[in-house]
Amino acid sequence: MDLNNKTAFITGGASGLGLATAKQFITEGANVMLYDLNVDSLQQAAESLGDKAAWCAGDVSDEAEVNKAIAATKEKFGSIHINVNSAGIGGAARTVGKNGAMPLEKFEHIIRVNLIGTFNVLRLCAEVMQVNEPTTSDGERGVIINVASIAAFDGQTGQAGYAASKGGIVAMTLPIARDLAQRGVRVMTIAPGIFETPLLAAAPDEVRDPLIAITQFPKRLGDPEEFAEQAAHIVRCSYLNGETIRLDSAIRMPAV
Repeated sequence: MDLNNKTAFITGGASGLGLATAKQFITEGANVMLYDLNVDSLQQAAESLGDKAAWCAGDVSDEAEVNKAIAATKEKFGSIHINVNSAGIGGAARTVGKNGAMPLEKFEHIIRVNLIGTFNVLRLCAEVMQVNEPTTSDGERGVIINVASIAAFDGQTGQAGYAASKGGIVAMTLPIARDLAQRGVRVMTIAPGIFETPLLAAAPDEVRDPLIAITQFPKRLGDPEEFAEQAAHIVRCSYLNGETIRLDSAIRMPAV
């Protein structure tokens, strides 16, 4: 699918990987709807991107709020052709720690935002995509890109909730691709390693250096623009479907 004149609905679009992806897509001629919780960050991001960007604030796991944002996207840009789900939260806690068992609410919250929120958004975007006019000779109508994490494969100590949420995203990639095949919608997942997000950019050397040490080559953290380029390639390459791509400099996370 050519990005030019297409519309992307990007969750977590106010910063980090989502914002980098929005910039890349706009460079290639797309419109973007940024969806996030932080209104101030959304406004700043949309202003920096210009007329081809709009924003809506809301919770990815709230059906009504997502439906409202999708309606606003259709009103502003006509339809949705691409959905990138980069919204997510962390939350470390051991299964049993010094103060007892991990609170069930903490585990549930991570799953609700990262896994259920991703499914909530993609299903509603796919419903819109299925009625698009085909954009390729193959009959392609839409592309969904979910964001997992290497924690899906290398979950560390204290990451049971986070790893489960990201592992769920990996596990549902193929069945959803099969579900949506007859509707002309592809589904892919990117599992990023450790990237230069605003949080890590401000981290001290004692935090950053051990992370860089366990990368292979190149020996550095990922650049959000590299994630954005991968997302754009997935959109362009119509034979990519139902798969998870590790984008991680061959890093393998230790237990702790």
